[in-house]
Amino acid sequence: MRAGVVVAAQPGVEDLAVRAEELGLHSFWVNDTPMVHGDPFVALSLCAKATSRIRLGIGVTSPALRSAPAAASGLASLNALAPGRIICGVGTGNTARRTLGMRPTTAARLENFTVALQDLCAGRSTEYCEGDRVRDIRFLHAGAHVNTADPIEFVVAALLGPKAAAVAGRRGTGLISFGLLDPAAWRALHDTRRHVAQGTPRDPDSHTDSRADSYVVTSLHLLDGGEDPHGDAARDATGHLVLSLLAFAADTAADTPAFAEQLGPEEREAVWRLLDRCGTTATAPDRHIKLYPNYLGRIAPQDRDLVLPSLMDTLALVGTRDDLLARITTLEQAGVDELLIQPVIDPPTEMALLARLLT
Repeated sequence: MRAGVVVAAQPGVEDLAVRAEELGLHSFWVNDTPMVHGDPFVALSLCAKATSRIRLGIGVTSPALRSAPAAASGLASLNALAPGRIICGVGTGNTARRTLGMRPTTAARLENFTVALQDLCAGRSTEYCEGDRVRDIRFLHAGAHVNTADPIEFVVAALLGPKAAAVAGRRGTGLISFGLLDPAAWRALHDTRRHVAQGTPRDPDSHTDSRADSYVVTSLHLLDGGEDPHGDAARDATGHLVLSLLAFAADTAADTPAFAEQLGPEEREAVWRLLDRCGTTATAPDRHIKLYPNYLGRIAPQDRDLVLPSLMDTLALVGTRDDLLARITTLEQAGVDELLIQPVIDPPTEMALLARLLT
């Protein structure tokens, strides 16, 4: 299986990209969560100039954040700096919208956005709508401002499950998911994508990347001999993933309770403890201000009790070398092409561990 890394945009991000390339990693991704992290297009511009081989990904942008013309311009500009090395993840904007106190967009709008990006980034015209006004648009740049000749790879975030897989099938894209380590769930997504793709005609003139790879984002912790798999070190390495899930459950408990209701009693109790610890409630209109600071950042020691073993085992890869390789092999057999880790403790060391395991 291939290996890659996901980080937050911040000064010095290009140094991490250079190190990832030196380690032989396949891709380097930057989050697009405007009110929590820096801007991914700025960060990847620096990475593009500092590297020569590694693929560079936006993970993920959304029509709820950016218009299609603006996003396409950023992507095609990156493609001019790093020809053929750009990956664009697209999604409904679940986290990035919720950090604004807003809801994500729909699968239909996501698909229209994906169509527009694929068209524009391949140098074609596309339909652009604002209210009741509809216009055909295309890049009007002269010279080397943007690159629409080299293909850009697109992947759809799989949070919507079958709906996302259907979009990926119709648009010929891959999939990316956060913390989805269930092989059966991946097989179901791939079956849906394959079934939809078989009934969808393809444009022979398309210049977008034809690959349909699957990526999973997780965290990785290699146990020392005799180390507790749910001890402080393992909780610190995986806690950002667990707290992100608890924050989502807390944020949606009142208006979209189905997710929280799927959790077990201990996990639901952790959701209420998180709300109390953040000084907010499930119905407070400003709860997003309290729940999302330091989102996907290193957790505080006093929050280790919220990092439940059940959620660690579900969202992250913790174990001996043989344990990790066995789980990774199972994911690969289920159709996952690339394992992406989101390191928070010591990114260079964690990237090196991933490289030793998979490259």
